[in-house]
Amino acid sequence: MSGFDWMVPVILTVITAATPLVFAGIGELVTEKSGVLNLGVEGMMLVGAVSGFIAALVTGNYFLAVCAAAFAGAVMAFLFGVLTLSLMANQVATGLALTLFGVGLSALMGQEFVGEPVTALSKLNIAGLSDLPFIGPILFAQDALVYLSFAMVAIVSWFLYKTKAGLVLRAVGDSHDAAHSIGYPVIAIRYLAVMFGGAMSGIGGAYLSLAYTPMWAENMTAGRGWIALALIVFATWKPGLVLVGAYMFGGITILQLHAQAAGLNVPSQVLSMLPYLATILVLVLISKDESRIRKHAPACIGKIFHPAA
Repeated sequence: MSGFDWMVPVILTVITAATPLVFAGIGELVTEKSGVLNLGVEGMMLVGAVSGFIAALVTGNYFLAVCAAAFAGAVMAFLFGVLTLSLMANQVATGLALTLFGVGLSALMGQEFVGEPVTALSKLNIAGLSDLPFIGPILFAQDALVYLSFAMVAIVSWFLYKTKAGLVLRAVGDSHDAAHSIGYPVIAIRYLAVMFGGAMSGIGGAYLSLAYTPMWAENMTAGRGWIALALIVFATWKPGLVLVGAYMFGGITILQLHAQAAGLNVPSQVLSMLPYLATILVLVLISKDESRIRKHAPACIGKIFHPAA
């Protein structure tokens, strides 16, 4: 390779590693903006991954597969909503339970499909553009979900800060009592936000089983749901920074692969820990500035809403 061509495969690998984090992160951001903390992202991603994989294997239609993954994630999120919004269960405990439930349910659903491959999600091929040196394969030869991830960041940003509905959602997250007092249906709004977050997590999981490694394996998310949760704090609840953070963590994730390929004399287990060590480090650094977190975090996040109060 000449010039910067050696960077192309590196960038392409970062994109594939970051895309599921973008979906899961942007979905959880909307959920948290409504004042709900859902720690079940990992479980929703796993159920979305196995549902999308089975749908692709059975139907051969990848559009239906992605829809099935989004639906499965939304159903899991709806279950979380019933427990926390209607029955007023503790959100932290319920989110953790949802992750454990998702791990077990996905393993049960996919037990007959472990290791069975499917054709990877096809990539775009634009004559005259996809073949351009350097920028061609990066900008014009990605699969549809990569472009959808960028579109969702833009759509969520526009929705939150340029529409009345987005203003209402943020108002519910900042003061649910005030929003309720002027007539807004707090519970209904939070249900929609939670289900949107679940659908995005499901699509993020589907990207893993349909594009990143086109096969099903138990626990294939490998902690990405927890990284997505950390992304929200890193991004201070801003959609654009979720995208930046996802690609930063994606770069750290593939760093271990290139380090191993380069023959560095470092135990593979240490390299595998890099994304999670980076997550811990970022959270520690951010937590030192409590005023910054309080300034940007929704004031009612994690708090139970009592309509009759």
